[in-house]
Amino acid sequence: MHFVVMGCGRVGSTLAGALERHGHSVAVVDKDEQAFGRLGPDFAGRTVHGVGFDRDVLLEAGVEEAYAFAAVSSGDNSNILAARVAREVFGVENVAARIYDSARAEVYERLGIPTVATVKWTADQMVRRLLPRGVVPDYTDASGAVHLAQVSVPTSWVGHRLAELEQATQTRVAFVTRLGTAQLPRPGTVHQEGDVVHLLVPDEAVTLVEKALDAGPEPD
Repeated sequence: MHFVVMGCGRVGSTLAGALERHGHSVAVVDKDEQAFGRLGPDFAGRTVHGVGFDRDVLLEAGVEEAYAFAAVSSGDNSNILAARVAREVFGVENVAARIYDSARAEVYERLGIPTVATVKWTADQMVRRLLPRGVVPDYTDASGAVHLAQVSVPTSWVGHRLAELEQATQTRVAFVTRLGTAQLPRPGTVHQEGDVVHLLVPDEAVTLVEKALDAGPEPD
């Protein structure tokens, strides 16, 4: 598959390299020609010097044949504009834009443009590593009503069915990572030590989840 990446900073160059290592063709667009040096000598893809929302530049990058378009330059406005041009003018279905302003990111999510709010994502990851326990969303739907969150489950839940945990927290277990492998829970799946549990949590139940996890399972 062919991918077009707008922006050859640290994120763009890393993304382009990763896509190429997965066997895909990649074109990288940047208005600073020197930025292409970040791609390294082994990069075999296309480099296009120009503004990422210019139609001629995008055509040179192969946007008409692109499976996906990623706008990861340092400018929010440029990223959104380029993503919209790729989708609305050239019909690229899979687009994503990096946005620093998380409030604006939510607006564009509602308009159907997937965004990565850099500051919010980084803050959430730091919170996850600093707090011993809690619900820190990995993903929130565009309406803000449901979160997918990795949670730290106290050892008091070891040996109890995940169905009990769902009932106590008023959530659904999306999947469990056990010994490094993700798996879908079955009705009789029991929580084991070392499991990483990922819950689908309604927004209004976040506080309840934390309290219920700490309280532990109901005594038999």
